Amino acid sequence: MPHRSHPIVAKKAPYVVELEAGKSYWWCSCGRSETQPFCDGSHKGTVFQPVEVKVDETKKVGLCGCKHTKNSPRCDRTHSKL
Repeated sequence: MPHRSHPIVAKKAPYVVELEAGKSYWWCSCGRSETQPFCDGSHKGTVFQPVEVKVDETKKVGLCGCKHTKNSPRCDRTHSKL
């Protein structure tokens, strides 16, 4: 099992999801969640915390699946270098 201070690569691609305007979503930063790309509390006992995601208009966005993005929670294609 990976060290508790390193994220698990959940997917080497973005999760493309539709987000509703004005609603809060919590992106999983640890990679352990069973409800990817969203947090289910699996980060407990690690150094990770979920990241709040909000959009001004309802739209599809690419949320990072590899958990190594430099632009969290959005995918920056870092997965292509892993």
